[in-house]
Formats: sequence, C-alpha cells, structure tokens
Amino acid sequence: MADAAGAAAARNGQLTKPPGALGRLEDLAIWYAGWRGTDRPSVDAPQVIVFAGNHGVAARGVSAFPPEVTAQMVANFEHGGAAINQLARTFGARLDVIALALETPTSDFTQAPAMTDAELTEALLSGWNAVDADADVLVVGEMGIGNTTSAAAIAALLLGGDAADWTGRGTGVDDAGLALKTTVVSEATALHAGASDGLDVLRRVGGRELAGMAGAIARARALRIPVLLDGFICTAAALTLEKTVAGALDHCVAGHLSAEGAHARMLEALGKEPLLSLGLRLGEASGGALSLGVLKASVACLSGMATFAEAGVSDA
Repeated sequence: MADAAGAAAARNGQLTKPPGALGRLEDLAIWYAGWRGTDRPSVDAPQVIVFAGNHGVAARGVSAFPPEVTAQMVANFEHGGAAINQLARTFGARLDVIALALETPTSDFTQAPAMTDAELTEALLSGWNAVDADADVLVVGEMGIGNTTSAAAIAALLLGGDAADWTGRGTGVDDAGLALKTTVVSEATALHAGASDGLDVLRRVGGRELAGMAGAIARARALRIPVLLDGFICTAAALTLEKTVAGALDHCVAGHLSAEGAHARMLEALGKEPLLSLGLRLGEASGGALSLGVLKASVACLSGMATFAEAGVSDA
C-alpha cells in the first residue's frame, strides 16, 4: 500500500500542472492508488449497496413517516424510481438492494437491546457477503424509518454529550417531534450506558441496515476496496467499527456532509473532511454515490494526465 501510494505521489509530482494545483483531488487519487496497489489506478467497477431495515423504536412516533414506507421504498429502488437509481446509473455503478427482515422490526431500544447477538451477526454477515470482490470502490446506504434516531443514539453513546447534541429532524419532524426524538435518544443512552464497545452499541441501539453497512465496510477493508461514506446514518454505522478497532476506517473517505446537523460533529470526531457539501439529507447512499464523480475525476487526472517528460513540456 505505502509503495503504491508513494509511486502515485511521485507520478503526481511530475504531471503537467503546478504542484498542488488540483487541490484535494491529488490527495484523493493518491489515497485511492495506495489502497488499489498501483500508481495508475482506474475506477471501473463501483458498487453501491442500499440496506433496508425496520426499527421497533419507530412505534414511538420518531419519524414523519410510518414504517410501511421502508418496504415501499425498497420496491421503488428495485423498479429504478429512486434518486439512488439515477445517481448510480450516472456514475456507472452497480446497485444492489438488500432488505433485511422487514417483517420483523428490531426491538424498541428504549426498552431492551435492539438486536440479539445472533441477529446482529446475521445482519453483519449480510453486509459482508453483499460486497462484490471485483468492485474497485464501494458506497453503502440505507433505508429504514426511524434510523436517524438510531444513529443519534449510537453517536451519543460512543462520542458523549447530551441527546440533544446528536438528535436532528431526520425526515422533517416538527418541534414536538424533535423533542420526542430527543427524549427517546436520552432514554436509550441511559439504558445502554454500559455498552462495551462499538459493536455492542450497534447491537443495543442500531438496526439491521446499520449493521449491514458496517459488515460491508469491514469486508471492503479486507478486500482493499476503498469506501465513500454517505451521510449521518452511514457514518454512525462506520463509527461503530472505528470505536471497536482504531484505524478500521482508513480505507474510507467522507463522500459528503449532510444537512443533518450532527453529521459535521461526527465527521470531525472521525477526522474526516467531506468531499461535497450540498445540503443533501436523503440517505439511500445518494451523497456517497454523487461523490463517485469526484473520485473518478481525481483518478482520471492522476492516471491519464501526461508527465512533463511525456508531454515534452519544461517543468523548470
């Protein structure tokens, strides 16, 4: 990895441009080259995976939409009608949709752990097995009514602070809905304060779709596939890995900064600067998929531009 990144950096230093003129595109391409093990990489087989799950805590009224919307949106994904379908197609990505036991919501995590050990393991393995070993970059996303509440509880337990620091409007709840969500997150953090590590937090207050994303991100690491993180919920899933094994997200870049207020604080805690900031708050891997365009552009410049010697241009 270090040799490939070093070779890519050396090549970047000889390209027909002033040093650093392409800004973060240069760092992004060198990072990608290191993980792919070549100084002239390409992005030919992106994979986007959207995981869907239902949350028992949704019965508390934490979302502006009913749980039935999860299954309805899965059908929309499968029929090509969602935003992620258009974005994946635009950037040449394979799109897979994985529905995880939608007929069996997780437990209400204000009363008990959201998942059993077996349920967590099954969801993690669903994510692990969904990754295409031939993919050269991965984007994961989610669909699950109630999952911003889950993500807020994960953040509060792993990063500290008050429930209000991490709880946002999600699908667009009003002031009363936001107050209810904050209360629910506070109840969850009080109940599960004894969690042992990131994966235990994921079991206690996460959801199957968050565990699916975590499993896929871990599998990508094992396969040396770089990952573009999506928004608040995806980042919360990734956070559980980092808080279990430090450095677990070295193969990940933040694709974008979402409009969910706490996302910026979560990315800051992970030391990740987003590539894009466009006010998105959709989820379903949309921001991560959009950042594929930035990654493709950066890699094309590194691998396709001529060096000064190749172009016969003086670099003096």
